Formats: sequence, structure tokens, C-alpha cells
Amino acid sequence: MLSEAPPSRWADCSLQASCHNIMSCDGCNRLGIPHGKIPTKWKNPTGDFHIGLKNGFDLYPAKLRERIEKERKEKLWDPGHKCSLAEATRKLQEFEIKNPKVSAVNDKLHKENLEAQIEILTSLDKNYSDVGPAYDCVVFHDGQMWRACVDTSESGDLSSCFLLGEYSLTQEFATLTKSDQLNYSINVHNDGNILEVVSMCSSHGTHVASIAAAYFPDSPERNGMAPGAQIISLTIGDNRLSSMETGTALVRAMIRVMQLSKTSKIHLINMSYGEHAHFSSSGRIGELMNEVISKYGVVWVVSAGNHGPALCTIGSPPDICANSMIGVGAYVSPDMMVAEYSLRQKLPGMPYTWTSRGPTMDGDYGVTVCAPGGAITSVPNFTLRNCQLMNGTSMAAPHVCGAIAVLLSGLKKKCLQYSPYSVKRALENTALYLDKVERFAQGHGLLQVEKAFEHLVAYHDQPERDVRFQVTCGASNSKGIHLRGGLQNRVKNHAISVEPFFTDPDNTDPSKKIGFGIKLTLVCSEPWVECPSHLDLMNIARMFTVQIDPTGLPPGVHTSSIKAYDVSCMEKGPVFQVPITVIRPTQLPHDLFRPDLHFTNVIFKPNTMQRHFILVPDEATWAVLRLRCVEKDKDGRFILHCLQLRPRMVCKTLEYHRVFNVISQSEVIKAFPVRGGLVLEVVVAKYWADLGEVTLDYSIAFHGVKPESPSVTMHGADGILSLELRSGLRNEEISPAVTLKNSVQVLRPIESKVRPLSARDIIPPSRQIYELQLTYSFSITKATEITPNSPVLSDMLYESEFESQLWMLFDRNKQLLAAGDAYPSKYMVKVEKGDYVLKLHVRHERKDLLDKMLDQPLLLSHKLPAALSLDVYGSQTQATTCGKKLERATILQGQIMPIYITPLADDASGKGTTLGHFLTGTITYSKDEIGKKVDVYPFKYVLPESPKKTSKSSDMKDKEKTKWEEYNEVIRDLKISWLAKLEPDEQAVALYEELKRLHPDHIVVHVAMLQCLEPNEPKKRLPFTENVDVSDNSVIAMANRIIDLADTIISKVDQTHVLAYFGTKVDYEPDASKTKTVMEQQKVALVEALSRKGSAMCRIYTVTNATHSKGEDGNAQEQLCTSTASTVSLDSIDKVWRDVLRITDTNDAKVSYFLLWHSIVHKHWGRALKILFKMGEDKPSRELDEKSSEAGRKLGWEHYIHHVESSLPVRYPPVYRPF
Repeated sequence: MLSEAPPSRWADCSLQASCHNIMSCDGCNRLGIPHGKIPTKWKNPTGDFHIGLKNGFDLYPAKLRERIEKERKEKLWDPGHKCSLAEATRKLQEFEIKNPKVSAVNDKLHKENLEAQIEILTSLDKNYSDVGPAYDCVVFHDGQMWRACVDTSESGDLSSCFLLGEYSLTQEFATLTKSDQLNYSINVHNDGNILEVVSMCSSHGTHVASIAAAYFPDSPERNGMAPGAQIISLTIGDNRLSSMETGTALVRAMIRVMQLSKTSKIHLINMSYGEHAHFSSSGRIGELMNEVISKYGVVWVVSAGNHGPALCTIGSPPDICANSMIGVGAYVSPDMMVAEYSLRQKLPGMPYTWTSRGPTMDGDYGVTVCAPGGAITSVPNFTLRNCQLMNGTSMAAPHVCGAIAVLLSGLKKKCLQYSPYSVKRALENTALYLDKVERFAQGHGLLQVEKAFEHLVAYHDQPERDVRFQVTCGASNSKGIHLRGGLQNRVKNHAISVEPFFTDPDNTDPSKKIGFGIKLTLVCSEPWVECPSHLDLMNIARMFTVQIDPTGLPPGVHTSSIKAYDVSCMEKGPVFQVPITVIRPTQLPHDLFRPDLHFTNVIFKPNTMQRHFILVPDEATWAVLRLRCVEKDKDGRFILHCLQLRPRMVCKTLEYHRVFNVISQSEVIKAFPVRGGLVLEVVVAKYWADLGEVTLDYSIAFHGVKPESPSVTMHGADGILSLELRSGLRNEEISPAVTLKNSVQVLRPIESKVRPLSARDIIPPSRQIYELQLTYSFSITKATEITPNSPVLSDMLYESEFESQLWMLFDRNKQLLAAGDAYPSKYMVKVEKGDYVLKLHVRHERKDLLDKMLDQPLLLSHKLPAALSLDVYGSQTQATTCGKKLERATILQGQIMPIYITPLADDASGKGTTLGHFLTGTITYSKDEIGKKVDVYPFKYVLPESPKKTSKSSDMKDKEKTKWEEYNEVIRDLKISWLAKLEPDEQAVALYEELKRLHPDHIVVHVAMLQCLEPNEPKKRLPFTENVDVSDNSVIAMANRIIDLADTIISKVDQTHVLAYFGTKVDYEPDASKTKTVMEQQKVALVEALSRKGSAMCRIYTVTNATHSKGEDGNAQEQLCTSTASTVSLDSIDKVWRDVLRITDTNDAKVSYFLLWHSIVHKHWGRALKILFKMGEDKPSRELDEKSSEAGRKLGWEHYIHHVESSLPVRYPPVYRPF
């Protein structure tokens, strides 16, 4: 039997809760778990616990989160909210009935308070957002192993929760809650300081695992391919990335495979995951994968991908640096069509239309074998179903993996040896090749389990059993011969190298290497391939030459292979093969007036594919495909897949893929961009499950307005940019347009550090992995969408020289907002106005490589509020004089036309442009609506430095001053700025007295002292509504100091003069600028003084009322209050409130705290909440939310209180989340 089979992604989510060591469990810990609630059955010899928090929603797959959010809203929010809204509406209506005309100030405020309650409740429901529950996590060591408890009771009732040991030791798991039915397990790292809560981020992994090894002894019809095979789940999908794999998880999974090799050997890996890579010849993750196979003898099975039907769409893996993996394509059998897909009739077995096709871009097969690519089997409980139909090469791979598990189990029973290479050769040489099915989708054919076992048994002792034959072709070291570029109209010679590599070469007996030798005969059945007939191979690379003569081949794709047979045992099949693929494209005649291709009366049956390979004319930039169903009452579902390959670029670089329906006697038009001089593959395919025949006529037409450069970069300081356009195919109408949609800011890290990682990040035996963590900070002035991009690392994963590049975005309160990886185009994050921190994490075992990236820039793309356009002109003269713009023109065939683009105006480019700041967008040239949509090119506009504006009055003022006067002003302003920052102690008072003596008429001195007495910190300025400490004499003492100082400022300001000035529309006086500065200074000072005085009076009023309500007579506090109680009343507070609103309005942030105090002393909790919400829009904080909860409590909004207070641990975590 298979001992342990790690499916690599069968558990699809691994999340971490940061834990912090605390003292023994006496009293309450910081999470509020009382000592008495620690279950007595827990065994903790040390008495030490590690505690932390985990957001429950972090563990949920997207669909589950949607369901739970809906349930929580219906249960925890809607009932209370509807009642509160109805009550608030009723109170307002009653007030309006009693007071049809409101004139008194108090009545107006009361009505405003009632209206605010309704406004707040409506807004809360409209903008409802649930961040999910926060679960306390408790970790401790019981003397034998680490154990953890996740408090899903949310009440500290730990005895009702599951206590789990590490899954690798106990195989224990639990269900998170009854509602979600999400199973989870735990791992503990870093001596208890990191708790890893492992759940699933999709149903994909369970389904895949069930295909391979499901075991239902009472229902054997539900069993997988290898029922009961033991599974080790190694998670590589990350829930932060919607189940996307990360380099970190991949490497950690492979490290675990290596670590278990001596204790619980893993025999098989199934990996139903993968991405497309730019190239496969190198890449850190691919190299480690090959090491797992070659050094540790693990058979690695992987899905080929679901990106067909075009050729060269194999993913990575299996396309890595060595052809050691078993890539699996997806096949649907006649029985599957009826039983699983409920088709009305059986069709011949076939590959699915969407399964990825070989060859790889460097010529390898890509697909080793094909297997059933669909199944109805188990899915996780959180889906609330026990089984489901899924299809994909993700389902085909575990079919093969489970089958190989059966093979290995049989070999172990017979005590026969094998290697990953002998297993792969056995599958290749025994697969059933399907006639009338193209090689690229089926590989060597359909998996044949029994024949593969017979092959492994019969040839278990052959000399090449433990040998992989590395085939490299040509100077590029390709894994096969792949001729695709150009017309292929001449004979070519190709140098082939074959080198044997042994399994676990470091521990292979030298005598085995010395004694290795095999005589081979080389065979190719195609007459256009010439190769040697014999090759003697020993433990060294051998070279030979192959000649390919494609000149006699018709247009289309042609495939063959050179097969190497052991002359001593021909019946075992080839020991290695050299794949050969030749594509001869159709060339459009140069004298063709209209470069079109037409195809008529083409019959399409289910899964019929028409492939056309066309050498795109050099001048073409887009193509148009027109399809028409010529029959009545017939329609069909089709796939159009168009692909051009560029050297060392991912196959998606120049690709067009669409699924669409063709309706009877109607035309479908599809347009797509093309690159001249490259071979274009056009695949028109009828979907495999679409029954019936359809006859189509279709044509392909090429168009082109070719610019001198496919991408344009314009510097704003360069002035006018000239571009040349050419039309080489036909006359083309143009209407150039430049649209800029994004602003890109260049960020440099504010912190960089390289550190060695923990024990789970050491590649055996001792290759330490290091982490580079870069921290960037930035501010957003207006809500927008952003996309972070580290360009050196972008768009590479398996082929990257670095094993991981992951970023996380946090708000100013350390809440995780979003995460992304190496593919920036996938991640566009909506952000509000505020400050943000982004952390980027890069890993490698070479510290010196990471050290070179300590100052790595990050590009932060912001979506512009409105797109900007650049003006385009038809001549230099018109561009220079901003004359008539170029709206349309015609370029005759073969001619060149220049166009001229002018830069943005200074006011359009924005303020505060930083070094390296640029705008991105697109440029189009064609006037044709179809061409305008698809023939689009990137455009980059580099912003010059913003113009500097100088004030003439300021210059004149400076000229009137001596250097000594300027010096004294600078010193004065510096001292004033520091005065506002100091604690209100003796030093601050001394500095204030000094400044007051030296500058008695400078009102800013007093404002700075006022700010010193009452800093702009929510903790110190927010009102207290509960638990008023009447014994704290300092509160009233400080309030009196603030009032006295505020009165001093108020007395120095002529309020009538200030009001009169700001009521004047235009000031034509000569010294208007100076007057404006003085008036604005006085207004700011007056607003600060009045608002802080009002707040201080409210404090005194609140403490006085609290003292009287407690009946404390005759004590010091009562005496202290007596002197101010008579002067501080609601009327006196209202007078200050009216004075404030004479000078400014309620939107002024400087008066927010006083307005909040004013609302609270009047017990207008609706007004208070409205102000708190407005303050939180700019700078959200825990203190504001806690104060909002207090206001909600006064109103009796229990649903709102629970919503806010339960979200606080999630929205305001103490530390940044670890990677």
C-alpha cells in the first residue's frame, strides 16, 4: 500500500495566529479569559500559556464567508436594527406632531438629534460590513506535545471548545462552529509563539483527495482509485490570495517531504495546481521540485492545466527544468458522458475541449498520459453537501496518482524495486494511444493500470530503472525539437545531447555508475526526420545530430519522435524519446489586395477542432474573425483560441480566448490583437458536450496601423512627442487617442531587514532560508483603487530565482486589508482616504542576494478619479500653436504618417509630483471601432517636477526684513512648534512664559500653549460618558487652566473685525496679502480657543453633575466644584457653541471634539454618533469606536454595540500579521 501520499493542495488554507507568551494563569489574561475558566482537565506542567487572537473569517473560503455573513446579519443585526429604526422613526414623528413649527434652539437640536439617529441607522445598514468573530487562541505544552484551543464560544468557556494536539502527531481535527461546518486542525511553531490554524480555502482539495484515496468500506462504489491510501496534506493554497499557491508554501511543503523521507517516507505527490511560466529552463521552485524527485525518489504527478484547446498551453509544473514529472491531461469516456454529465447520447471517448495541449514551449510532450478528468465524489462539509461533480485536469491527476499508489502497493508486496523514472516510463510505454485523437492532448495515451503494473514487474531489474535521461536540444537546451517560427522552408540540423542521471546521485554506489552502459537503437517513423540508428550510452553525456526536412510538409502541425530502444530488450519500449513538433504556417501572398482567409462549409461535430497556423503579415496589428452558421434552426457552443508565442514569454502574452454561441443564420465577429512576423494559431472548436452538427463559414482578415514602437514612453518635459504610423496592408483610417487612467507612485522602503527563518525553513540537511522584509508607507488623499507592484519580482513564480514574493497591506491600525503575490494584475484594492503600510516578503537561501534588494522600489498604481487625455495633432505647427487637433486621417497602403502628441498642462498633471512619478494608460490609432477596442498599446507619461509658485508679497516681505529678524522669527516659530508638543509640566510653562515675554502680541504662542495643555489625541480629548472619576481633582484643575488661557486668546481677537473681514468678497487694499495672513491666524486662534474652552466647560459640567448625583457633600471635590458650578451651565456652554458656529461651521475638524462634548452634555446621542462617524472617516481609531459603542448603549442599540465591540480585536490588532 501507499504509505503517505501528500497531495500538496488537498488542504487549501494555512493561516497563522500570532501568539504572545504570558505569565502563569492566575487572574485574567489580556484576552479576558478568567483563571477559573481554564478547564481543570488541561494538563500544563509549567503553568505557562501562549495566547493570541484569530479572526474566524480568515479561515473561511469565499463562498462559506458569504453564507456565514448572511446568516450573521439575519441573526445578529437585522432584528435589532429594524426595531431601532422603527423606534427612532416613531419618536421623530411624535416630535413633529407635537412641534409642527420648531423655532427654539433646544427644540431644533432635539429634532436634529432624532433625525441624526435615523440617518445613522440608515447609513449603518447601507454600509454594513462584518469583519467576523475574533477567537481567543490558547496554546500550551502538556509535557508531551503542544496543544491548542480555539475559543469559538466567544465567551471564554474553554471547556465547551475542542482541545487539539498537532495534527501530524495526533490526527485530531475539529469543526469550527455548528453553523459553518468547517473542519480545522492545528500546528504549533517557534516554541509555542506561532499557532497555525489549518482549514480549507475551497472544496477543490477534498474532491481531489477523494478521487485518489477515498475509502468507504460500507459503500465501495464511492471509493477512490487507491482506497485507504494514507494521505499527508501539505497546504500550498493561501486563503489571503483566494487559494493561490505561494512560493513560501511550496518550499515548506517540499521541506516537509524531505524531512519525512527517513521516518514516514512519502511515495507520491499529487499536485492539482500550477501557473504558466515564461520559461522552464531555470527557476528556484522548479529546481527544488526536481530535487524532491531525483534525490528522495518521490513520484510527482501534476495536472497539465485547463487552458486549451490551443497548443503550447501546458502549465508549470509539469513544465519545469527537467522532464521528471508526470503531466496528466483530462479525458472524458463515453460512460462518463452519460453517468456524470447526463448527455442524451454517448460519444466516442475524447479529451475535454479545454484540457491544455502540448508541446511545451521548449518542445517536451508536457502531457505524459491522459485520464478521466471528472468525478462525482466527496466535498467538505462546509459546502453542506456530501458530493459534487467537478472536472478539470485537477481531477485527472489524482486518477493517475491513485492508480500509481496501487502499482507501488503491488510492487512493495512483491518486494520489487522502482524509481520515479521507471514508473513514468511504464505509464508511457503501456498507455493506450487513442486513434483519431491528437497527440498533444493525450500524450502517450490513456492510462492503463494493469499493463503498467505488468511492465513494472517484468522490467524491475533493467539497468535504466533508476536513471533519468536528460534530453537537451540545440543551443537553448530545449527538452525537444519545436520548430514554430517562420515558414520552415529549409532543412535544419539539430544537435541532441542525452545524459543519464541517477536517482539520489550522492548516495548511489559508484560501481553502479561505472557499470552502467546500454546499447540503443534510434527509430523515427517519419521520412522527414533523419537520425542515427545506434547510440552507445554510458554515464556521460552523448551527442548526435538530427536532420529535419520540413520542406515537403503541408501547412499545419506535424509531430513525431525519435525513440531509443534497448537493443537487448526491445519489447519493454523506448527508454527515452526526443519529441519533435514542426509547424508549417500558411503565408498570405504579398500581392494579395485583401489579406483575408476564407473557409466555407466546415462541419463541426462535438469536440471538432479546426487549427489554422498563419504567418501574420509584418504590418498586421489586429485580426477579425467572422463566423456564420449557414444552416437553419441550428446553433452551437464554440471556443475560439488564438495564440502567438514569443521567446521566453508566457503563452498568455499574445492570446485571445473566448467561449460563445453561434446562432442560426447569424454572424459572430471576434477581433483580437496580433504581432506581425509571428506564427498565429487560430483554433475554432465546438464544445465537447454540445451535441449535433453545425456547418459554419468563417473568415480571418488582417488589419494594421503599425506604430514605430509597440509601447510609448513620453516625458512631460520633452515637449512634443512625434510618432510614425504605417499601414502596410490596406488603406486605414486613423483617429489617435491617448487615455491615461492610472497614476504610479514610486515608493522606497522605510525599513528593510534580512533575517534567518525558523526550523521549518531549513532545506535538509542544513540549507538555511532567509527572509527579506521590506516596509513601505504611503497616504491616500481620496478613495481610490490601488495596485502594488514590485517589478523585479512580478509575473514570475515557478521560474523566479526567488522562492516567494508576497505583500500584505495594512491600515494605520494594523488591520490586514489585502494581500497579493507575484501577479500584480490580479490584485486591485479599494482603499479609503488614510495612511497605509505595505509589507513585502522575499525569501532565498542566499543572504547576499537579498542584501542587494534592501532598497527595492515599489510601484503603487492609483486609479485616477477621471481619465486624462493628451492632445494629438497632425503637424508640428498645429501641435506647437495648439491649433486644430487630429480627429481623423487616412494612411494609404505602404505609406508613413507622423503624429504629434503634446504634454499635459501643469494644472492637469496634479500637485505634489514626486521623483519618478508617472501616469499609465493606453494609446489607440485606428478609427475603426473594432480595431480601437483590440489594437491597444501601453502608454507611459513621466511627470516632470511640479511648478513652484512664489508669492510676490512674500518676497517683498522677506526683503524688508534683516537677516537677524529672519533668524529670530525662525527661532520663535521653532520654539512655538515644540511648545505644542511638550507635556504640560514646568519646562513647558517656563518656555511659554519666555515666549509670552518676548512676543506678547503673537497670538500663536497662546494657541501653542493651549495645545500643550490639551494635545490632539483622542484619548485625552474624547468625552467621558461612563464611569466619571469624581475624585480626580486634576480634571477640573486642568479644565480651568484651559478656560483661562482660552479667554486670554479670545480677548486678543476682535471678533467683529474677523467676521467682517471674512464676510468681504474681495480685498483690494495694497497689503491685502498681509491682512489675509493675520486674519486667518486670528480666526484659527479664535476657533481653537472657543472650541477648547467649550470642551473644558463640558468637562467641568460633567464632573459636577456626577459629583452631585453621588451625593458627596463637604469634601474637597465638592468645594472645588462650587467655584465653577455656578458659572458652568448648559446655557453658558450653549453660548460658546453659538460663538463657535458664528466663526466656522460643523465641518471644521478643529471643532469636532467640542461639538461632540456639546452633544453629550445635552444627551443627544444621535448627534454624538454622527460626529463620531465623521471623525472616524478621516482617522479611524479604537477610541472613537469605543466611544461610539458607549453612545449606542445610551440609545439601547444592542445590535450595534455587539457589532462594534466584537469587531474591535479584528480591526485594531496589537501587531502586524506575520507572513
